[in-house]
Amino acid sequence: MTLQTASFVFDCPQNIRDPPGHVLKMSAKQYYTPQSVTNSQGLVLLFSHCIGAHKEQWEPTIERIFALRPSAVREAWAFDWQTHGESAILNRQLLETSPSRVYGVSAFEWSEAIAAFLNSPRMQGKRIVPIGHSAGAGTMVLTARGKPLSAIPYASLILIEPTVIPRELFYLHLDDRVSTMEFVVTATTARRERWRARDEAHAWLARRVPWDTWDPRVLRKLSEHGLADTPDGGVEIKGDRLQEALSYADVEPHFAAAQELGRISRTVPVHFIWGSGSPLVPEFVQDALGNGSDGRVAASVTRVDAGHMVVQEQPNDLADAICAILDTIGEGGARVESEKSRL
Repeated sequence: MTLQTASFVFDCPQNIRDPPGHVLKMSAKQYYTPQSVTNSQGLVLLFSHCIGAHKEQWEPTIERIFALRPSAVREAWAFDWQTHGESAILNRQLLETSPSRVYGVSAFEWSEAIAAFLNSPRMQGKRIVPIGHSAGAGTMVLTARGKPLSAIPYASLILIEPTVIPRELFYLHLDDRVSTMEFVVTATTARRERWRARDEAHAWLARRVPWDTWDPRVLRKLSEHGLADTPDGGVEIKGDRLQEALSYADVEPHFAAAQELGRISRTVPVHFIWGSGSPLVPEFVQDALGNGSDGRVAASVTRVDAGHMVVQEQPNDLADAICAILDTIGEGGARVESEKSRL
């Protein structure tokens, strides 16, 4: 089975930090088969990536889901954060020239763009399952903010290694959390960004941590879709590493997502998938997100033999885990009611 794809560029909601009439763009890709799009009862899966990734890294997972559950899925969509992947190319001029953009693009702003997509006529009457990884998981949770519980359009919500954390827990373990944050920021700002050729970049990445643990298909997606051609004939990572580093230091969305989980998780089934070998999200944080504290409950908890980068390391096992969750969703499910949107 060969998936068909369609690429889109959406205008994001106007942000106060940008001049009137100037908005960021969000790149998106739709995945479907001729048969799946005729399935009115099929699920629409929405995918958001982690910091430092891009939408195409989801493709091996998406392809396996369609192969395993062809009658369950209507279509899938994957989105690039405004500072990542193709979105970073589209937004480069505005991000580099606007003085108010020195703090980057928060996950709050990405969630608003995805929420606008959800409110658009193209999602009307569809059964939605958001699936987010790491910071992208919290982003998907935040798309429900401001909606009455009865109006949240999700049949289920799947969070993979979410970096969501309650504020009080973050400050209780401040030294540990800050140390982790400083490590990833330092690694990001020191990362190599340019190579003389695409094949050279692929070979260089394949020999080094963390890319040497990735599934070869995902690594190929990085070299094919995560790198842009440069005027001198070389290639460079599409996203600016300084913008990426700013995303790691932006902790408020993680706190807000934890609070939002407490509001919605008894209405919308929230499923957690953790990497059994992941050091990034401690067990005490995992427990706090689904043990009933402050209203946060888990519909299910699944562990995959991987580190934090589950999407990149074990796309097949991850797809299997997602399919098992999709099997629990009945035919009723929530459906989107259309609202006015620019998308």
